[in-house]
Amino acid sequence: MIESNININNNFWINMENYIQTLQDNPFNLIMFILDIAIVILVLIKVFKIVKESRAWQLLKGILLLIVIVALSSICHLYILNYILTSLMTYGLVFVVLFQPELRRVLEQLGSNKIARFFGFDKDFTTKTKEDIYKVAIAASELAKDKIGALIVIERDIKIKDIISTGIKMDAEISPQLLVNIFTPKTPLHDGAVVISGGRITASACMLPLANDNDIARELGTRHRAGIGISKESDAIAVIVSEETGKISIAKDGTLIADVKEDTLKKILIKNIITKRLNETKVGKKENLKKVKEDIKKKFRKNTDEK
Repeated sequence: MIESNININNNFWINMENYIQTLQDNPFNLIMFILDIAIVILVLIKVFKIVKESRAWQLLKGILLLIVIVALSSICHLYILNYILTSLMTYGLVFVVLFQPELRRVLEQLGSNKIARFFGFDKDFTTKTKEDIYKVAIAASELAKDKIGALIVIERDIKIKDIISTGIKMDAEISPQLLVNIFTPKTPLHDGAVVISGGRITASACMLPLANDNDIARELGTRHRAGIGISKESDAIAVIVSEETGKISIAKDGTLIADVKEDTLKKILIKNIITKRLNETKVGKKENLKKVKEDIKKKFRKNTDEK
């Protein structure tokens, strides 16, 4: 089998040389070749615009990376690796993409930007992310006290622009006051999910895919199923506040962590959004983080008392 694969590769390059020779001999073929390339480039540009910043973009990058590895294995004469990857892409890739969500997510993760983070990241960005997490936790805690239902989705590596497009675009700074106000009953934007992307409230009233697994408890409402659904479709984390019980839950990787307190919520979000995602080795100075938390709480309570 490996020998046949080597022969196929050799025949490919021989055919390419013959094709180039025919282009040189016949100007009409050269014109058609240029037209062919132009059409392909236009199609690729159109596809790029459609899938950019969506979950399909990460998936596409993962597939392209596999194609590059296959090409390099052929150039470097790694025939066994080339045969395995070629066979996988020929017979298994379509079924993997269409019928296996878990393996599809592996390809999406393969196409994410985690490799670039080995070069380091801005500490100011890390501090800002922690502040945003505290704001989300404070808002969730306040909503839980009043038993106001809420669903907050925090985007990570896999882009969910298709989800954002279903809601009302906001592009607002994250604040506990704004999050509480959005989910206040009978307000225009309270129904649906809020999506946080790039340290901003990107959209509200977004529609999420519902999880329909048989092993999900029947007593869970639409918000919980939507939170689990988006965490299965992407690597986003969803914070859910139950309108019936006032309890806070977290959905990540298709699982639900139920009835968490404010401090636990902060720890889980920091662990999954900063420590794991950005490969942070030091949490930072505890006193500074405590001061940030207290300042945000005081500001929120002051504004609430003024109202």
